[in-house]
Amino acid sequence: MNDTFAPAGQKTKSDKGKLITARVISYIFLGFVTVLSLFSFYLLIINSTRSHAELQAGFTLVPHGNFLNNFLTAWNDTSLIAIPRGMLNSFIIAASTAILTTYFSAMTAYGIHVYDFKGKKFAFNFILIVMMIPTQVSAVGFVQLVNQIGLADTYWPLIIPSIAAPAVFFYMKQYIESSLPLEVVEAARVDGSNEFLTFNAIALPMLKPAIAVQVIFAFVASWNNFFTPALIINSKDKATLPIMISLLRSEINSKAGNLGEVYMMILLAIIPVVIVYIFLSKNIVQGVALGAVKG
Repeated sequence: MNDTFAPAGQKTKSDKGKLITARVISYIFLGFVTVLSLFSFYLLIINSTRSHAELQAGFTLVPHGNFLNNFLTAWNDTSLIAIPRGMLNSFIIAASTAILTTYFSAMTAYGIHVYDFKGKKFAFNFILIVMMIPTQVSAVGFVQLVNQIGLADTYWPLIIPSIAAPAVFFYMKQYIESSLPLEVVEAARVDGSNEFLTFNAIALPMLKPAIAVQVIFAFVASWNNFFTPALIINSKDKATLPIMISLLRSEINSKAGNLGEVYMMILLAIIPVVIVYIFLSKNIVQGVALGAVKG
């Protein structure tokens, strides 16, 4: 039968060929993007197996035999601060930030979505305006305030401000509009549930995918944050991993450090982020997909 007169709904040979070609091109492109994304991580692992002299010799894709030596050197190096202590410092800040950011942003988004009050639109727009202001713009005033209230060289200025996170609020607001019907809240009120219990026992479980996404994003952002901790933290025993890596990198520039140790420290710094992602990844696709669609 001629493809031109094929029945409606039946794919012709040319259509099938085009579909196969499109799929092959898509798979090739996705494979290329995947390799490109993982290449830097692979190169990091390779460099963590090389000595300082080998790293200075040039680029290679072949692993060497200094992985254990670099690990022991980085783990036991106390010239700045031991890695276990640095990882603990970073974890305390990152975990606290992720929890506070996600919880209070969800609560704010819930309030904006559920309640009707005067100035609701203004409050929403004001939060979005604040989202447009870069952190660097207010850094000087923030440091001056921290010094005046006596919180310099503490973790509180790195944790407490995370309660106000406009970007997380906006994401949670979009997700709530698509997944939390007002009828559910009204039914809870009829059954005698107070507002705080309704949010914690009913709304939060329905927001689990979005919460998982934002916990990952907030944890990673705080874990990798160098700018703000570098302005606040002065004591070596309170330094986070990004600060430690920066100090080690400075030693390399002064020709007094071990480049293999730096790569090993970066590799160790990535491991907790990977662990957090593994535990929460089952919800990340669902959370991103639903959070991007307004119902």
